[in-house]
Amino acid sequence: MKRTSAEKLAKELGIARARGIEAVIKAQLIRAIVDAAEKQGITHEQISKRSGVPRSAVTGILSGSLQKVTLDRVLKLVEAVNLTAEVRTRRAA
Repeated sequence: MKRTSAEKLAKELGIARARGIEAVIKAQLIRAIVDAAEKQGITHEQISKRSGVPRSAVTGILSGSLQKVTLDRVLKLVEAVNLTAEVRTRRAA
């Protein structure tokens, strides 16, 4: 998986910097969910039941679709695979 900065992503997509940051955060969380689910042998159906997110939405999110995906839903999936999310901030350059 290729890494990119939120600023570069926002510029390439022509979106606000904040939207770029949000997209990168979602992508990082989704990658962690996919990795954890694979390690634990958890199916999309099980993630759906644990999170309360419809299975079709779980499949779409874990397949990389960020369209209409809220952080709230992603965080539900994080919890469904027994992970916790932490946020770190730093002073902008």
